[in-house]
Amino acid sequence: MTWKERFFALWRAEGAADRPEAFDPVFYRADDALVGAVPITLSFEETVRRLTANIASGLAVGDERVIARVADRFLDDAHRHLRRNQALLARLGARYRLGLVSNFYGNLETVCHNTAIRSLFGVIVDSVRAGFSKPDPRIFMRALDGLGVAPLDATFVGDSAARDMEGARALGMRHIWLIADPPPPGGPCCPGDAMIHSLTDVEALLLG
Repeated sequence: MTWKERFFALWRAEGAADRPEAFDPVFYRADDALVGAVPITLSFEETVRRLTANIASGLAVGDERVIARVADRFLDDAHRHLRRNQALLARLGARYRLGLVSNFYGNLETVCHNTAIRSLFGVIVDSVRAGFSKPDPRIFMRALDGLGVAPLDATFVGDSAARDMEGARALGMRHIWLIADPPPPGGPCCPGDAMIHSLTDVEALLLG
């Protein structure tokens, strides 16, 4: 699930959001407000709390207890998934050069360090610090150059058809779409593209 989807579920549980169509623009405004506006040293926890506060403002939620509860639940869930995926990333890192490319706020390296996954990646590219965002091919090339890998020898795993799959396809990179179950209408961007429902499926797919 994307951050937007996770936050929507949490705010809906608090009775502050009922329809994704109404929540989505609130999230995007809150998210955009952080882009390039945070110090590169801002921690993962504080990043989540600032984003949560921005969303709360857009939803006209003023109860600090509710705001703190949403942030706490988001953080707990994120750490649980990160712990589960650390072993997988370590196994993949023993066989492949791993890189991370993200449209983020400028503090992605700090966030990865806070969550104990920084050492698992040979290169981390944050859109704010790179100066361009997915699907711009240059952000993918920044990572590939850092890893010393050609596009045709790389595989990109992402959850956005428009940003991840389109960007990787533009460079001729193999791309794997991480999606919810059931898959969204329309299917993948290219016939025969692999689609997975969990990051844990990547290992079997790459080794298969």
